[in-house]
Formats: sequence, C-alpha cells, structure tokens
Amino acid sequence: MLTRVYLKALVIVLTALWGACALWYPSSFGSDARLAMLVAWLVFTLAVLYSLFWRASKKMLWAYFLVFAGILMSWLMLSPSNQRQWTDDLARMTTAEVRGNHVMLRNVRDFDWHSDTNYRAHWDVREYDLDQLAGVDMLLSYWDGPAIAHTLVSFGFRDGRQVVFSVEVRKEQGEAFSELGGFFKHFELSVVAADERDIVRVRTNVRGEDVYLYRIALSPEARRALFLAYAEAANQLVVQPRFYNTVSTNCTTLVYAMMKHIMTDLPLDYRLLVSGYLPSYVQEVGGLDSRYTLAQLRRMGRITDRARAAGDAVDFSTQIRRGIPELPE
Repeated sequence: MLTRVYLKALVIVLTALWGACALWYPSSFGSDARLAMLVAWLVFTLAVLYSLFWRASKKMLWAYFLVFAGILMSWLMLSPSNQRQWTDDLARMTTAEVRGNHVMLRNVRDFDWHSDTNYRAHWDVREYDLDQLAGVDMLLSYWDGPAIAHTLVSFGFRDGRQVVFSVEVRKEQGEAFSELGGFFKHFELSVVAADERDIVRVRTNVRGEDVYLYRIALSPEARRALFLAYAEAANQLVVQPRFYNTVSTNCTTLVYAMMKHIMTDLPLDYRLLVSGYLPSYVQEVGGLDSRYTLAQLRRMGRITDRARAAGDAVDFSTQIRRGIPELPE
C-alpha cells in the first residue's frame, strides 16, 4: 500500500514539474499572470500531496488530474505568432522571390555591431543568380563547451559575395535564450539571411564565441536545391509561424530536414542534436574535404582570430577564409 502511495506521489511530482514549466515558459500571458498561475499550481500540488499521505482523498487526486489535463490541453492549443515585440536583430523576417535562376532576398540583415546593445541596424534587398553559386560553407559557433554550437550555412557566389542563412530563436524584447524554455513553446522560429560581416562578426567579435568554417562538398544541383530550400523555409515561416524546439526544431535539425530532401540516404545520428560534433558526421557522409583529417580541417577552419582581426573590412569574407583550402573541382 505504501509503495503505491509513493508511486502516485512520484507521478504527481513529475507531472507538477511539467505543468509548472508549461505555465511559466509560454509567453502568451504577461509575467505577473504567469507567476500567479505558477504559484497557485504549486500550492494546489502541495495540498494534493498532503491529502495523498494524510487523508488518502480520491477526490483530491481526481481534481489534480483534471486540472493537469486542463493545463496540458491549454498548452497543446497554444499557437505561434509573428506579432510580438521582437528584438531589433530579429524584428524583420527574410522573404524570397524566385524568378527562374534569380532569387531576390528581402530583409537581408547587415548590422554594424559594436556591442549587443550598440549597433547600427540595416536591412538590405539583394538579388542572386543561382547559376553563379560557387560554394557552400558550414560555420559552427561555440559558446558553451565542445558539444553545443550554432549552425550557420553560407553560400558563396563567383563575384565574391556571401550570404548566410541562420535558423534563429526569435526572441522578444528583454528575453534571454533558455534550453528548457525551448521545450515549452517559449520561442518562435525565424530563418535569417545575413551578411557575414554581421552574423559571423557579432559572434566572434562581440559575443566572444569560437567559430569554425568547413567547406562542404556538394554538387551544383545540391547547392542550388539547398539555397532554394532555405528560401522556401523563410517564406513558409512568414505565413505559418512555428515554435522553436530545443531538440526537434532547431538550427541543425532543420538543415538536416532540408538536406534529407536533396540526399535521401542521409542517416539519423545523435550528432544532429549534439551539434558541436556535427563536423564528424558531415565527414562520415562524404561532405568534407577528403584530402585532410578532421583535426586538420578543424585547425585550418578556426576563423575566430581572423574575424577579430578583419573587423568590419570590406573583404571580411576573404580574410576569414585565408588558410582554408578550396575544394577540388
């Protein structure tokens, strides 16, 4: 009998913790309202646990699970939105207009960063000829140990221009990123197209992150397909917003989903979640320069110091690639 009571208590504690996160993290309500609901939920849970051990009240148990079911249903019914007070760097959403071989990108970010709070905001309209698409690079930006990195994909054109696509957590004014909040519909998702002097330099020169660049071996057809997949993903998010999820819908898993349409035999792998180890996965599927070991590619591809030295130079993209061998034809 006592074992059964403890099992019920464990179920209540675990569901109560989930319910607390489901009440606290979604931003549909203001912080004061969320705090009031959270406190009420925790007080109610304690009352149920007290009843379980000292009164054995089935009515309290039924009441608990009915309230929990209500929280669960409310959470499941939450809808993402593009209409919030976003941070300046995510205030606009990239859109793409495809006309044959030409793609016009609107709201390409080109900020001049001095600090996270001091910057010159600027958004561009840029047009690209996919027949001139010359290469694809993967950049990984590390900020918290070797396992966790943000994935960016940069497309290079024969005229020397680079445009980076990044799947971003779309934060509201005053919000900070939370891995736990990423499980509980706390953030929306955005696909941002940006200049390398913006999106790479803010990570190396402003936020102190460590960035590595790897040239990716893709056929011209696959490069074009991946670029168009990013363009389509950006357009879809404008009309159909999505929630970010720390595991299933993040900067790496969305890239994998896009590549899966291009290369159908790509295997699932834990490194898609632990994205800091992604280069070894890409190497195993034949996506890196086979003339070098992964350690050599990592050493040559560390662009952090070169980016810091380049600053806001016009040839920033050229400077950060010095010492990284071109892929063979």
